[in-house]
Amino acid sequence: MADNSDISRNYKEFVDLLPLTLTLAGLPPSSQGIYFTEDQIAARSFTIKHAYRAARSLMRDCVIPKDASPR
Repeated sequence: MADNSDISRNYKEFVDLLPLTLTLAGLPPSSQGIYFTEDQIAARSFTIKHAYRAARSLMRDCVIPKDASPR
């Protein structure tokens, strides 16, 4: 089981990446007064999950150098 520091770190990473994730997902908002069906919510969740993985990968590629060996 993950301890509280791991959970806090993962939550902070998720929240920090949320704007990029939603931009990458490219999902339009619902119209006012019109709600999504259960299937639409499932599809949007799938899209956001994969956009989060892409955002996380992009962040790691930008922040963590591939070749960390000193020159």
